[in-house]
Amino acid sequence: MLFDTLLYNYLLLFLSAFIAATFLPFYSEAWLYLLLQDATSPLAVAGPVLVATAGNVLGACLNWWLGRSLLRFAGRRWFYFSAAQIARAQTGFQRYGLWTLLFSWLPVVGDPLTLIAGVLRVRFGVFLLLVAAGKLARYAVVAWLAV
Repeated sequence: MLFDTLLYNYLLLFLSAFIAATFLPFYSEAWLYLLLQDATSPLAVAGPVLVATAGNVLGACLNWWLGRSLLRFAGRRWFYFSAAQIARAQTGFQRYGLWTLLFSWLPVVGDPLTLIAGVLRVRFGVFLLLVAAGKLARYAVVAWLAV
């Protein structure tokens, strides 16, 4: 029974972290914080942190992939972004560089950063490394505050 509950909690944490990394308004930190309230060992802390990080990074990878696919729809009437908005986002990303991906965990600006990285065809390996480092750091801070 304990394993079922743990698996269920990890699945909910993974899904909440995944959704939080997309453009849907959602937060996973509160769920992680609640799960860590009863943590008694380093493994009990590391597991949820790694699950949350994996879900959040996977959601950011979805944004990157969408960004890579996005521009083929530019110019269509239903396309949400104007050419000026895309150019402004690209200019800002290029001005501050790849290191901005370390801040992909930030609310409001983090999700567009991962999308723009896809639009600009940032190499996936570099993207993955920087995004994972930033998101792991965020969840580690939440864990530190919870324990």
